[in-house]
Formats: sequence, structure tokens, C-alpha cells
Amino acid sequence: MFDGYDSCSEDTSSSSSSEESEEEVAPLPSNLPIIKNNGQVYTYPDGKSGMATCEMCGMVGVRDAFYSKTKRFCSVSCSRSYSSNSKKASILARLQGKPPTKKAKVLQKQPLVAKLAAYAQYQATLQNQAKTKAAVSMEGFSWGNYINSNSFIAAPVTCFKHAPMGTCWGDISENVRVEVPNTDCSLPTKVFWIAGIVKLAGYNALLRYEGFENDSALDFWCNICGSDIHPVGWCAASGKPLVPPRTIQHKYTNWKAFLVKRLTGAKTLPPDFSQKVSESMQYPFKPCMRVEVVDKRHLCRTRVAVVESIIGGRLRLVYEESEDRTDDFWCHMHSPLIHHIGWSRSIGHRFKRSDITKKQDGHFDTPPHLFAKVKEVDQSGEWFKEGMKLEAIDPLNLSTICVATIRKVLADGFLMIGIDGSEAADGSDWFCYHATSPSIFPVGFCEINMIELTPPRGYTKLPFKWFDYLRETGSIAAPVKLFNKDVPNHGFRVGMKLEAVDLMEPRLICVATVTRIIHRLLRIHFDGWEEEYDQWVDCESPDLYPVGWCQLTGYQLQPPASQSSRENQSASSKQKKKAKSQQYKGHKKKRKMPVGKKPVSLSSLPMTGGVRRSFSGDEELTPPPYRTLPAQTAPEAFPPPSTSREFSPSLKTVTTLQLKEELLDGEDYNFLQGASDQESNGSANFYIKQEP
Repeated sequence: MFDGYDSCSEDTSSSSSSEESEEEVAPLPSNLPIIKNNGQVYTYPDGKSGMATCEMCGMVGVRDAFYSKTKRFCSVSCSRSYSSNSKKASILARLQGKPPTKKAKVLQKQPLVAKLAAYAQYQATLQNQAKTKAAVSMEGFSWGNYINSNSFIAAPVTCFKHAPMGTCWGDISENVRVEVPNTDCSLPTKVFWIAGIVKLAGYNALLRYEGFENDSALDFWCNICGSDIHPVGWCAASGKPLVPPRTIQHKYTNWKAFLVKRLTGAKTLPPDFSQKVSESMQYPFKPCMRVEVVDKRHLCRTRVAVVESIIGGRLRLVYEESEDRTDDFWCHMHSPLIHHIGWSRSIGHRFKRSDITKKQDGHFDTPPHLFAKVKEVDQSGEWFKEGMKLEAIDPLNLSTICVATIRKVLADGFLMIGIDGSEAADGSDWFCYHATSPSIFPVGFCEINMIELTPPRGYTKLPFKWFDYLRETGSIAAPVKLFNKDVPNHGFRVGMKLEAVDLMEPRLICVATVTRIIHRLLRIHFDGWEEEYDQWVDCESPDLYPVGWCQLTGYQLQPPASQSSRENQSASSKQKKKAKSQQYKGHKKKRKMPVGKKPVSLSSLPMTGGVRRSFSGDEELTPPPYRTLPAQTAPEAFPPPSTSREFSPSLKTVTTLQLKEELLDGEDYNFLQGASDQESNGSANFYIKQEP
């Protein structure tokens, strides 16, 4: 059971050294005639045997032995690296606030010295740009303007149980009254006035001052959880003046009578609303805590990392062996990718032993009870077995659901999964999912729900049929009853806006849209970007946040690509001409790799295996630095979070102007089998179509 754990102390210097000692490919001999045909370059040294040159590494070889029908690459790794580098160039443009190009320029292989020089020049350019204009891409973006101008609808805060106020949002809705600063006033002191919520978008609300009736001239957006938003009655209790806006101050002679009439029966925030906001933003994790987290360069194992900072419940983890503290990984504290120290040993998961023999001063192990709990399962009866087939979201290409195989059964219900046709020979790209994970599905799930299933690379018998594939491979499908079929009434709808983590670059949180709903599975699209960047995410994923979350926590939000380019005079014309890149469709296109994946040297690959896959990050070249995010200091002590605690304060009615509270009952939705974009509540029925 623990053989995988012991193997993780293996010396990987041989493979890493070969990857890091990348040499420039020698040019072709001048005596070889070169023939170009439809973009392909062939050499005929003897005039008989057809030769080809790899477009990625420049290696010359026999054309028939080259990879793919077009014979453009010498191996699978070069094909993937070509695609990965193209995507990297697009992401670099994205981080710099540039619009996506029609076709990203491929980053060709270069000697390490040349790469370091280019990187140093890039850093100098960033510093110069920072002096002249900072955060150009963000200052022009406003959630309020974005929603108003396009009539978008944002997902309600109650859809995000892990977010601040997610479980105690109460009845905050339109027509709720609050006391806010009066910006339409010439007085030298700060004064307040009453405003009502016209539209709600996540934490953000469109407010209108009382007395403007249907006039929207001075409407403004603000974050309801902000420090300047108070329940009606706060000014009286705090001795703050209520002054009507200058635009309408002569509209009524008796403002007191007007307010009494307008506020009779109206709702306001609970008196302890600000306290609840503060409490919901207290996090039990602290800097210097040690955890086990997935190794972003070797998915099959975990490593020890230390909490560097906490922002809104998101942890910046620095791998313990990182001397300069730049080798980091971002995830939420409830992410299934982090665990307590000793977790890997307890379930038989592979683990990379640290070279550090003892804890550094101030570092301490995170208490196990702070981590997200997984559902207990009974493995004594019928259970998953090695070799069983299933369908799974590829963690390195989250826009696809692929044919997968159970490679190892661990303890406590955990499974090691491999993507058929794309696995490395050493199993370094296997990934760990729990048996109850919403990211694995029984055979036939995609067909039933009209999702395109990605077949194994190299599988030519198309269209793909599970029945034939199981027979050809001598495999069996994992029993349907072992999968998680619970579908919560999550509240998401197609078209809703939110803020979502780009899991291929987990430091980035972007403006996003829900484009499909399959039971509890959501397809998240990043606004302004091609569909190939879409992600399949569970409705309860801690990587989804309400509109306004970044503003509330101080995290940097990545705006839509089109918004970033508006300051460029020619951006509008470029956006119209920009062609969408085709989405990966399995065998017809190259497999998309994570952002920043380095081109793998052929000499580092085993003869019988594929390329070692990883999350984000270039193993040779440190990626360009992101803007520094404000670190949130953790309080000295927080009580551990309780999943059973539910606090749902109703809105307090205005004093002497009370009205009955209207509690909104949750809607019930019937489960529609095969209705791809329908939301469902309750258990889903999964099955596989049997064919003779």
C-alpha cells in the first residue's frame, strides 16, 4: 500500500538536468536539398527516403516515423509543446492587458542563456511601464458599468457558501434601504442620506438616493459589504447628519415627513450586518502553517508547502524547498488539493520528501480539522478497481472530459486516475480524485448529457463508442452506483456573471460567465477569451466567487480582454477581426497543455512513455511576476469553521416602520434526463447505452 510513498524519495536529478540543459539544435547540413510543400519541409539526402524536419525542435528524421498525419512534429511532446507555447504567448499578452491576438506567435526553443537574457529584458520593461502607468488594464474596468451596459445578471451571493456572507446573506434584495455617504453635497463635512437598492449583482448594488423617484441621474454602484454602508437608523445612533442631496433639496419642505412615508414598511440591513461581514472574513489558516499540496510539476505526488499569505480565504503556498520563495501555488483553503501533514502516508499517496530535515523557525503543522472533510465511503463491498474505465475532467485541460482509467486505489476512498492515451510512462501525470468527487463520471455520462467526450489520443475508430472501446481494451466500466449523484439546488443559471479562478494560472481571478449547466457541473467561460480556455467546474467549487469579491478582499481582478483593449485606439477593429481559436476536439487537434508548460527535451523522455505533465509554471524559466497582491494579516486565533453552523439573519425593519419579513422559498427543479442545460435538484440517473 505504501510503496508509492517510498518511491517518492527517488532522485529526479537525472530527468531534471536533461530538461534544464537544453541545447540549441544544430542547423541542417547545407548539402541537403530542401523541398517545401504546403508549409512542410522535407529533405532528401539520398534522393529516395522521405525525410521531415520537426517544426518545434528542428530535428530531422524519417518522415514516416514522424507524429500525426501532417508529419509536422517528431514526437507527441513536440506537438504538445508547440501548442503549449502558443497558449503561453496568449497568456503573456493577457497579463500585460493586451487583446488576444488572431494567432499567438509560437515561442521557439532557445538556449537557456538566451531565455534568461530575454526574461531580464522583459522584467526591465515591466519596471519601466510601472513607472509611467500602473494597472492600466484594471482602472478602466467597472463591474457596475459592465453589467449595466450589457444587462447582465450576476450570480447571487447565496450560490457561494464558501464566500463571505455566503451562508448568512439573508433577504438582501431590491428595495432594501441603507444609509450611505451623500456625494451630492457641498458641505465640508461627511454627511449621509438614505438610498434604496435598485439592482443587485453579487456584493455590488446599484443605489438610488431617496427622493429621486424614477430619476437615475445620480445612481451609483457600491459594495454592500463596504465600510460606508449602514442600516437605516445608524446615523441617529452615531450622531451623524442626514442631509438630502443638493439636486433635490428644494423638492420637499418637510423631509422628515417624506422619509416617514417612504420608509414605512421598508426593509434595511440587520443592525449587526457589518459585524457579520467582519466575522465571515476571519480565516483559521495563518502564515507559516505547513500543509501537503499537490506538486504542480508532478501531479502524482504531493509536497510540503508553507502558507505565505491569506487573501479572502485563498492561500499563497510556497513550496518548502524554495529558497527564494518564488516557487508558489495559489488555492483556496477548502481546495481538495491541500491536506494536513501526513495525509499522503496515511492513504498511500506518493509524496516528495523534502531536503529540509527539520522545520524552519516559526513554521508549524496545520491542524487536520481545518481542512475540508470528504465523505466517508465503504470500500469493503463492491468498489473501484484498478483498470476500470470512467470519464473524468482532465485537470490539465479543464475544458475537456476525457476517457480515463483508474490506475491505483488508495485508502479512504481516494483514486489515482490517468487520461487514456496521454499518460507518462512513469505515471507522473496521474492525478488524485476522491470517489465522491464531482469531477469523475460513469461511462456514458457525456453521451447522455450531450457533452463531447475526448477520446484517447491516437484512437482511430471514430466516432468513439464506449461499448467497442471496452471490448477492444478488455476493460470494464466502473459501476454507476459508486459515483456521486447528488445534485444540490445551487441557484446558478446560464448567463450569470461571477468571478472565477483560472485554474491553469491559479493566481488569476477573472471576469467569467456560466455558459452551461449539467446537473451540478458548470461550464465557466472567461469573458473576452476563446472557448478553449473554458473550464468545467463543480457548482460548489471554492474557486468561484460572487461579483465584487475581489473588491471586497483586495484581490486583483482580471478584466475581460476586450475591456483591457479599449484604451488602445485600434482595439475595436482588432476585436472585430479576431478569430476564435478552435476548441480541442480530441483526435483532430493537438492536446492543449497548461499555461507555461516548458518544451520537453526528447532526450529526457522514456522510450515507451509520453511527456510529463504539470500544472502551470515553467521548469526552466521563472514566469513573469504578477502584480503584488495585498497580503491580509491573519488574526492571532480563530475558532475552526463549522460546516453545520447556519446564520441567516432576516433584514431588520426600519424603526416604527416595520413590515412583515418576506422569506424567499427555494425553488424546486425537476431533473430532466438528457437536458444538457437544465438545472436539476436531487439524484441524477447515469447509465451507459448497451449495444449488441
